[in-house]
Amino acid sequence: MVSTPERTALDVAALMPRAIGRYTPVFVERGEGVYVWDTDGTRFADFTAGIGVVNTGHCHPRVVEAIRDQAGKIIHAQANILAHEPMLRAAQAVTETLPEQLNQVFWTNSGAEATEGALKLAKIATGRPAIIAFRGGFHGRTHAAMAVTSSRVKVRGHYEPLLSSVYFAPYPYLFRSPYRGPAEEQDLRYFEELEQVFEQLVMPDDVAAILIETVLGEGGYLVPTARWLQKVRELCDRHGIMLILDEVQSGMGRTGKMWGFEHFDVVPDIMTAAKGLASGMPVAAVISDKAIMDKWTPGSHGGTYGGNAVGTAAAYATMQVMRDEDLPGNAARMGQILMDGLREIQADYPVIGDVRGLGLMVATEFVHPDGSPNPDAVKTVLARAFDENTLLITCGTYDQAIRIIPPLVVNEEQIRDFLGVYRRAVAAV
Repeated sequence: MVSTPERTALDVAALMPRAIGRYTPVFVERGEGVYVWDTDGTRFADFTAGIGVVNTGHCHPRVVEAIRDQAGKIIHAQANILAHEPMLRAAQAVTETLPEQLNQVFWTNSGAEATEGALKLAKIATGRPAIIAFRGGFHGRTHAAMAVTSSRVKVRGHYEPLLSSVYFAPYPYLFRSPYRGPAEEQDLRYFEELEQVFEQLVMPDDVAAILIETVLGEGGYLVPTARWLQKVRELCDRHGIMLILDEVQSGMGRTGKMWGFEHFDVVPDIMTAAKGLASGMPVAAVISDKAIMDKWTPGSHGGTYGGNAVGTAAAYATMQVMRDEDLPGNAARMGQILMDGLREIQADYPVIGDVRGLGLMVATEFVHPDGSPNPDAVKTVLARAFDENTLLITCGTYDQAIRIIPPLVVNEEQIRDFLGVYRRAVAAV
């Protein structure tokens, strides 16, 4: 890329900590829909959506207008001091898409903060100390969120001691199930492993919550069976345990329904949401029933910026766009075209071992001839796609999979263009 005097003064390596690992060298200037442009005017198809954030597309006009309008009225109206319309309208719009028992919203700033809040709420509501989470799950990088995260060790390594009384069970990874028996019974073996936690590690009446990503994200874009998730719900009901569903990545239309759990006929006690919630503004939420939320006494949880007026104005506009443009429906339709096309590529190139996902939350896992994970193939595909101005990112503990998550405004022509790029990139492996 060509340097300019202004660019030279802004040295990325000098100013950004190396902890912010960068997937691409793109120095972006603007974005619109599914595309971003760098400072040299080169256009890239963004099939990362800012890691599942810009579901309404980059700079959707209605979201931009809402941000501009609200910024001219009041920017920071702290929720303990001032009530304001954007915060309340956004909460109303979110809860209108949810089952009736998910009727109150605690606004916060990030998915990690929402995880922290959900864990605190479950503990105070049940009076119990322990949490069960799942291997491969990702819930954030703050301290409690790290303790329930196991997608890869670099997230939590060298930060011990972490939050105690956290126990892990295996999340259904049906492509790599270690259990014997028919394929259609593998989810039952995974559930039996969860039940073993109560036999070997912790009493059920000590467990405040079972925390699950409805669709596993960072850990590999794994989709459980409806039967497995329903059995977990039943297990929680049997023992008085809160079911927390992390919808940070699977929510906001990404899976072809407004919320990922709608595919599985379950309802959580507590839900977290973020990423696509405000089209890129730092807005997240803990959502639950008023009777559960009331267990929090005034001052027992809070934050300075939660419910920010500009952020929640963007969230309200985002919810309107989701509804008016039927973005969950578009995700379902475009996701089917994407999955069909990827499976055609897989049939020609067995280096793709698995194609999986829901809606536009899709991944392809790459394998060696013996079936083992193949992160080198992933690197090649990412590089070849980048050469054709297409942005992608990885997932999985070993970076063995590529997630394909365009903005939900993507159209059929753009999907088919992408499939052409992807086929050529895979052919280069």
